[in-house]
Amino acid sequence: MTGANSFSVSGYGPQRAGWTRVFARDSLARRLDWPILLAALALSGIGSLLVFSATRNRTEINQGDPYYFLLRHFLNTGIGLGLMIATIWVGHRALRTAVPLFYGASVFLILMVLTPLGSTVNGAHSWIVLGGGFSLQPSEFVKITIILGMAMLLAARVDAGDKPYPDHRTVLQALGLAAVPMLVVMLMPDLGSVMVMVIIVLGVLLASGASNRWVFGLLGAGAAGAVAMWQLHVLDEYQIARFAAFANPSLDPAGVGYNTNQARIAIGSGGLTGSGLFHGSQTTGQFVPEQQTDFVFTVAGEELGFVGAGLIIVLMGVVLWRACRIARETTELYGTIVAAGIVAWFGFQSFENIGMTLGIMPVTGLPLPFVSYGGSSMFSVWVAVGLLQSIRVQRPMSA
Repeated sequence: MTGANSFSVSGYGPQRAGWTRVFARDSLARRLDWPILLAALALSGIGSLLVFSATRNRTEINQGDPYYFLLRHFLNTGIGLGLMIATIWVGHRALRTAVPLFYGASVFLILMVLTPLGSTVNGAHSWIVLGGGFSLQPSEFVKITIILGMAMLLAARVDAGDKPYPDHRTVLQALGLAAVPMLVVMLMPDLGSVMVMVIIVLGVLLASGASNRWVFGLLGAGAAGAVAMWQLHVLDEYQIARFAAFANPSLDPAGVGYNTNQARIAIGSGGLTGSGLFHGSQTTGQFVPEQQTDFVFTVAGEELGFVGAGLIIVLMGVVLWRACRIARETTELYGTIVAAGIVAWFGFQSFENIGMTLGIMPVTGLPLPFVSYGGSSMFSVWVAVGLLQSIRVQRPMSA
């Protein structure tokens, strides 16, 4: 068929450029992992309701505006979505070349926390106050930097076809890259973030195909290091008190054990279907501290009950399931490692956050991904979703 209005499958003809753009958009929409995107949006939506319920009557922190935290949560989510789109647009492969720049910026920011510019929140000197009620927690972005940096080193020679798996020298380089920011974060001290980073490192090594001796060696070194820190009194008193309260829930119920006890009361009172949104007595009475951030899951347990709290876990499970599938189906080791690192990050941080509200994990001050209030956390998790989407979008059609 010929003529000015014809279009050929091979792409030749006067309308080639326009049709190419149309098909590119169709291809992008078709390749996106919609279950991850919809599940993450649902989590952020549920989180907005929980944050609003936890803060609308807190006049001492909401500046007299019941919608103060709700509007900021929406703003954080919107910025996070913009960062996700930008990450997909640039692509994880292009970001690979910029890893040294990101790494240097991340280390610089966490070092700034140790200067007078840093601020202490709940015992952790891990924030930079920007003014206007905004603050930045650089350790949230270090998680992404560690994943990208280790993936870049471990996958370089494998993806190039020079090696079937990372050799010992490459693993040492990757561990050294991760150790520098982790040590700085430990000095803050921000034990919760360090725990997440350790799990990320283990997940990355497992996905890279490196020798299992490295994983077992790190586990042994971690156990020895934990004992040494305890014996040498490296941990701050508030951190030791939190672990003591975890080991003995009845210890000082009006002091270090207060948060955990009140959290379990709130969740236990919700029953199957909860007391109803905005009608939780523990939440309305402001008995649980930091309920819009670290203990946001208690609002779900009390007001939405087992059904609502279970829905949050199911939605997070969807995100982890699809991320695992992306890691398995990509044809490049770099993409596999990045996706696996994100799975380790989201999986452990969610388990730790929910676990500490149930009393099965120590209180460490980690937010629940997508749900808790907080700009730094929201930005970083949506960038991670953008990385996952980029890995899926850029894979070959046959994968």
